[in-house]
Amino acid sequence: MADEVLNGLEKMKLTADEEEVIEITEEGRMEEIESCTLSLIGKFLTCKAFDKMATKNTIRRAWGLENKLHILEVGSNLFQFKFSSEFELNRILRGGPWTFDNQLLMLKRWHKGMTATNIKWDTASIWVQIWGLLST
Repeated sequence: MADEVLNGLEKMKLTADEEEVIEITEEGRMEEIESCTLSLIGKFLTCKAFDKMATKNTIRRAWGLENKLHILEVGSNLFQFKFSSEFELNRILRGGPWTFDNQLLMLKRWHKGMTATNIKWDTASIWVQIWGLLST
């Protein structure tokens, strides 16, 4: 079934009437880059499916940013969190680690040139609680 869909998509071609050139001005490009400067990129450390809309709503409430946080899905289990202030961004970044539905949310600060494919997720912050540890 999947092969049939892929074969069908590979054979699709736009007609001249369907083709549309979308011009992006340097000013528009700079505005978009500027809008990302107050962003974190987050990835859930999970392979299981989850309700993305419920997760987004839970994150907004847990972070106390119901109307101030814009969340975009930018890849598989990959989200961009756009903040309205540097203070809020740093509060969330430093306030972790964050988990939702027992899944770790890894966060990185967005920087120019970052894409969904070039982010390295090689570390994760975790809290460890050790019971019965005696100090000497």
